[in-house]
Amino acid sequence: MPNEARKSPIKFIVATVIILSTIAYLSFSGGRDNKSYYVTIGELQGMGNKAYVRHLRVAGNVAPGSIHRVGTNATFDLLEQGRKLSVVYQGSEPPPDTFKDDAQALAVGTYGHDGVFHATELQAKCASKYAPAATPTPTTTNTATAMPASH
Repeated sequence: MPNEARKSPIKFIVATVIILSTIAYLSFSGGRDNKSYYVTIGELQGMGNKAYVRHLRVAGNVAPGSIHRVGTNATFDLLEQGRKLSVVYQGSEPPPDTFKDDAQALAVGTYGHDGVFHATELQAKCASKYAPAATPTPTTTNTATAMPASH
């Protein structure tokens, strides 16, 4: 019986180490796979070979007339400070309703050797929808009524 008492804590320690190691590995690998770097179009084009191996987020305005939809997929161009980036979106959901010409868009995916950004996620907002509403300017009207003169 004393021999069994010694084995029990060792089994518990080994099991704990295995479980903690597995959790640490899954946390590290899962976090690494889901990490994406935000870059501008200019930064993306200047990254060199690093751009091809990272999961990236790129934002810009949708170039007017560049959207071509096929089912849930779309191709379009993003513009940012005079730079253009061709994007191919292949996602499980169609592009959002706010995805239109001149809308601000954020594409999440990878940059290909072909010079095209391959997006798996797409977010968009219509600039006019989120612009503050114009406040009406107050108009002055003379509503004074004439009072009889008192003598």
